Amino acid sequence: MERTGRISTPRAERARRSLYARGFLTVAFLVLIGAAGRLQILEVDKWATIAKTNRLREVSIPAPRGTIYDRHGNVVAENIVGYRVQLMPGRRDSMDAQLKRLQPILGLTDEQIAAARKKWLRESHLPMTVMMDTPPVAVARLQEQRSAFPTVLVDEYAKRHYPAGEAIAHMIGYISEISEQELKSREFVGYTQGQWIGKGGLERAYENMIGGIPGSRYLEIDAQGRIKRLLPEELGMPAIPGRDLQLYFDLDLQRYIEGIWPRAYRGGMVAIDPATGGVLAYYSYPSFDPNRFIGGIPMPYWDSLRADSGKPLLDRAGGSGSAQPPASAWKLIVAAMALEEKAITVDQYMPVACGGGMHILGRYARCWDAKGHGRVDLIRGIMYSCDVYFYQVGARLGLKRYTETGTRMGFQKRTGIDLPGEARNLFPDSPDWWQRTFRYKPKENEVVSLAIGQGPIAMSPLKMAAFYTGIARPDGKVPALRIARLPQDTARPVVIDMALNRKYVDAMWRGMRRVVGPGGTAQLTRLKEWDLMGKTGTAQVCADCSIRDHAWFIGMGALPGHDPEIVVAMFMEHGEHGYTPSDYVANAINFFLSRKYNRPFERWPTPRQRIQRELPVDFQWLYSAVIDPPRSDSTRESGPAAAR
Repeated sequence: MERTGRISTPRAERARRSLYARGFLTVAFLVLIGAAGRLQILEVDKWATIAKTNRLREVSIPAPRGTIYDRHGNVVAENIVGYRVQLMPGRRDSMDAQLKRLQPILGLTDEQIAAARKKWLRESHLPMTVMMDTPPVAVARLQEQRSAFPTVLVDEYAKRHYPAGEAIAHMIGYISEISEQELKSREFVGYTQGQWIGKGGLERAYENMIGGIPGSRYLEIDAQGRIKRLLPEELGMPAIPGRDLQLYFDLDLQRYIEGIWPRAYRGGMVAIDPATGGVLAYYSYPSFDPNRFIGGIPMPYWDSLRADSGKPLLDRAGGSGSAQPPASAWKLIVAAMALEEKAITVDQYMPVACGGGMHILGRYARCWDAKGHGRVDLIRGIMYSCDVYFYQVGARLGLKRYTETGTRMGFQKRTGIDLPGEARNLFPDSPDWWQRTFRYKPKENEVVSLAIGQGPIAMSPLKMAAFYTGIARPDGKVPALRIARLPQDTARPVVIDMALNRKYVDAMWRGMRRVVGPGGTAQLTRLKEWDLMGKTGTAQVCADCSIRDHAWFIGMGALPGHDPEIVVAMFMEHGEHGYTPSDYVANAINFFLSRKYNRPFERWPTPRQRIQRELPVDFQWLYSAVIDPPRSDSTRESGPAAAR
């Protein structure tokens, strides 16, 4: 049988293998040529950047925040020189060794080192921030041993500083490093890890304006990660400073309030310019030092704040937890509602005279003064703070109209102040509120308690100041309150509408003048130089206990014959009686007006203070009848209520 096909010989086999080898080498050569071409021609920029990155390190430069000025140009928040210590990235064991050596020099705790390492692990290609706000003494010690720390960078930055410290803490807030949760929010789109932002107060409210945009610089390093040199600034990206912020706020007044605040009491005080709706002062006591929060709050200080029974972090002026029963300070608001609704008239006497209490709407309600006040009209009702008079005012309004009128005037609305976290105030919007909240139908006599500021009503000092601003303003309309004074902020929404005609307003002012005059509930709080008006409030904490009542006083002051130029509301926890805070409010008004009109300043202006300190007192003036000053202008016209 004959075989067909080629016969494989050794020579043929070698030729075949040679062919395969040449083909493989040709393909490999072409691949290498292509790769070299891609590296040297097509991707030259990419690999040059990588090589540059291996040699250079980017360092973030914090942006200087905008300076904040008060109404007189005083600095509320500024920038001073701060020092930051950073460690260049490298091998973990090398970095740990450097941190251990830095610990005694910088005074670092183990917790601080652990926190710095944890933050750095999120972006380990960047330098590790070992310490912000490094004390100058520690920086000096480090610079003395600079050669021993070739991978450590010390740079200056614009550190935030608040000259008034604790006096402005709840108003200004503070700044700190952005958190992981904040980085994920829409509010901080474009922010990066390690960036500093406002936390609370004006710092948070105007972060986009005053925060600025961080810049960057480059460091040249060697193969071991040691710093060779800081490259020129023009090779990096300069930081863009934040814009400055001008305020309605009066820093001197705020500091004065802090100085006179009675340290035995917790509470808050707010002052407003009724002409603009600008907030002149915003103080809460006890307070904290926002400067201690810069660069990370020291744990011992943080622990002391948390352990403090006074809860200094709580904003008692207008923030969460500041809403309290307004008590008799609310009676002016009830009077405004009743006058606006034509439920009462200015000169009208109530049918039942005050004999220390009365039967009304199926219950017996007592007056705060068991001796009674006799027959009173609106002016005397305000002067004596007569509960029996206002029980009858409330009954004339009725529960339904009371809640509807208050809702229409804006009692449930926030003031719109440009601070985050304003307290939500409590005011029932209708009789159905009791059904929704407590699952019962209210009796008509609920209005009796509401008429004297008790029951389901809770207001902050900020909101009470806003209400009295409505009584003080020519049009009775209160715009959203502002601390910052922005050029574009010309059309603010109205949050409270208490429009009253001239006759009604004058009557309430006459009553408020008599509160601080002879026989009034704050009769030793007169000011000789100024037209002082006010209203006391004593909020019962509990009926059958030894805990002292809370105290309110809201005052308005002006040059005699003019509309009120400042409104001040003060709440004092367990102050026992409304006259307790009246001196402090009068002092704040006296301070503001004395400066405004360049008058000599009297440290103890009220008769009560002068008597306590055995200073001369004009008793003839003190016990003289209150005379309403003649008006020197006609700035207040009849409001919408006059047309009804």
